[in-house]
Amino acid sequence: MARTGRPKAELVLTGEEREQLVRWSRRRKSSQALALRSRLVLACADGVDNKTVAAQLGCAQVTVGKWRARFVEHRLDGLADDDRPGRPTSITVDQIEDVVVATLESTPANATHWSRAKMAERTGLSKSTIGRIWKSFELKPHRADGFKLSNDPLFIEKVHDVVGLYLDPPETAVVLSVDEKSQIQALARSQPAFPMMPGMPEKRTHDYARHGTTSLFAALNVADGTVISSLHRRHRAIEFKKFLTKIDTEVPEHLDVHLICDNYGTHKSPSVVKWLQAHPRFHVHFTPTYSSWINQVERLFAYVTADLLQRSDHRSVKPLKLTSATGSKPGTTTPSPSSGPRPPNRSSAHSHDFSNELPAQDTSAASHNGPWVGLRGVP
Repeated sequence: MARTGRPKAELVLTGEEREQLVRWSRRRKSSQALALRSRLVLACADGVDNKTVAAQLGCAQVTVGKWRARFVEHRLDGLADDDRPGRPTSITVDQIEDVVVATLESTPANATHWSRAKMAERTGLSKSTIGRIWKSFELKPHRADGFKLSNDPLFIEKVHDVVGLYLDPPETAVVLSVDEKSQIQALARSQPAFPMMPGMPEKRTHDYARHGTTSLFAALNVADGTVISSLHRRHRAIEFKKFLTKIDTEVPEHLDVHLICDNYGTHKSPSVVKWLQAHPRFHVHFTPTYSSWINQVERLFAYVTADLLQRSDHRSVKPLKLTSATGSKPGTTTPSPSSGPRPPNRSSAHSHDFSNELPAQDTSAASHNGPWVGLRGVP
């Protein structure tokens, strides 16, 4: 006579229980233990014996029997872990909810945002408890980011146009990302910087003398990183026309030129429009309003600012000119092979109207905006 083993209670699932178990077994945020228990119960409900289920799921037969019995007795609640021994929690759910709601929907008196100390004083909890609650809900009241939404009615169409030029440029044409970095300042610190030492960062004085400004015009070939650049004292329509003429000279005559520009007024001035009409191989593609981030030449300007200008010290505009010209030549020295259209030659020649320097301006005894070097719009 065959041995039948210990009789097992029948395991039958309702529709709601089966749906919940399937959800637990597939949800990525479920714990692995809960997912395994859900799969065990689902397999047992299909009439599979404990030994076969254990072999299929790679666990012990005793484990299958344990969770099968727990489910038969307590249903879905039986799959959760029992409370572990130790000190019971002293922070109630209502207190946690009060902290989260107050953080999101209110501000303290005489302050713009909550701190751990202020929230602890309001709720009567410790500062470390407030910090743990904020960390659990990923709340960071001390941080604030900026944003600016484009109000361009043709935002999607313009993004498709610009991104399409980046990913699939036209044949027999070159795509240039064009912009100007204006008001690059030649700043001289009032005292020499203290060099970096172990345990101490480099130190610079906050006051400086301003020895003039310049503007960097750049056209970045996004296909290979080559750059056409020019330095001018100002950034008006007349300087932009000179830069367009330089691009026209540098790019071979048989190639069309697609320029990606932002909505700066200089790029749309009547004289520039007239120049573009006289040069039909030039095609201008404007980025959406408030969307200069899509213009790849901004990455070049970020490199020039972070790596060359922020810690530089210039006693006149002339050495600043050399620094900016060096920074406008990133990438390899030779363009990519002839898998696509020929890129323009790299150039960093300086315009003739750049030699005039503005008088030095000492900011040590007057109100100023701080040691911001090479940032657009800083006077």
